[in-house]
Amino acid sequence: MSITLRDLREEAIAGDSEFQRLAQEHSRYEAQLKELSATPYLSAEDILLQADLKKLKLQLKDEMERRLATLARSGITH
Repeated sequence: MSITLRDLREEAIAGDSEFQRLAQEHSRYEAQLKELSATPYLSAEDILLQADLKKLKLQLKDEMERRLATLARSGITH
């Protein structure tokens, strides 16, 4: 049976505290972005914050994907 990306994510969240931290931070940025998008008009400061949050969220996603790729290559399953 092959391991899916979902299986790898669940394994990483369950066993890798750094991955857990990255996932929590990613979710926090997502919540902040949703809050900003619910605002009908954004100030210039909010627009800059939104851009920064998107960049940070993408950096976290990239790091999580790198960790998952390493996990998949190593073939480690618990």
